[in-house]
Amino acid sequence: MDEETKDQSSRPTRVGATTNLPHDRITVARFREAFPRARWSDRLNAWFVPGRTAEKRISRWLAEMEAEADRFADEKGRDACAFDPIESRYLTAAPTGFQIRTPYSRTVVNEIREIPYARWDADRRLWTVPYRSFDELRKRWPTIEAAAERNEPEARRARREAIRGTEEDEACKARMRERHRKRYPVPADDVPPSDRAIGTHVGVVFFLGIDGELADPATVTAFYFPAVDGEEYVWASWQSGSLEELVTTWPARTPPNERELKRGWWIPDLEELRIARRDAKSRRRAREREDKKEAPGERPADSA
Repeated sequence: MDEETKDQSSRPTRVGATTNLPHDRITVARFREAFPRARWSDRLNAWFVPGRTAEKRISRWLAEMEAEADRFADEKGRDACAFDPIESRYLTAAPTGFQIRTPYSRTVVNEIREIPYARWDADRRLWTVPYRSFDELRKRWPTIEAAAERNEPEARRARREAIRGTEEDEACKARMRERHRKRYPVPADDVPPSDRAIGTHVGVVFFLGIDGELADPATVTAFYFPAVDGEEYVWASWQSGSLEELVTTWPARTPPNERELKRGWWIPDLEELRIARRDAKSRRRAREREDKKEAPGERPADSA
């Protein structure tokens, strides 16, 4: 070991923190202004800021820069909206962003979830989207608005009236009758577990048991999923899960694969569980409203 190496190895490690920055001059200049003792390290390929609190100070500065960038992006989106606004009864431009309130539609939910920074406000029962996401909102709005209009109560009633008495109407009624039987076909040699929530083609359910009755492949294909040639199916009874059961269910990391879809059941992912939890909340609220209606009112005390 030569003297220079000894010198470097015996040199005490400096206390501080490093950070990487975008390679634009304005950001670097602002960083140097905020951290005048910062130095570029060729060995670390990063900026080094000395001091025991350097990491906290860098994190705070980066958070402030990000918030400032968000403000600029919001201003840009607000200006774009003012120049060419989205006119819709489902959309309101509030001071902090857009508010979206529509009839429930899975298409609407799927589209809004693809918009950056979109959030569901459970208390107000609406979606919020910041102005910085205006461009993505505009791109998806025609699909969102069309799906919302299709799911208005009047539009749904009109569709039902239009098919009344037709073969399509009879098929819908047959599907509803079958669904009310609370049964589901599962492969006889690959039945789902009964101790957890399971994803199926009728939603997330809890299986209660199998009575051994064989399921007709034609019925399986007509009401549930395409039956595999040569596969033997049996009927399994099921029920919807409670909110507590669904909240404690651990989701799969990925959506079901092709084999699981053909089999007919799988471990639900987070998206499926969110839908099931929303439905469970709706059922709970409906029960609470019914309980309030049925609860007898207090009778006034008899006068003496």
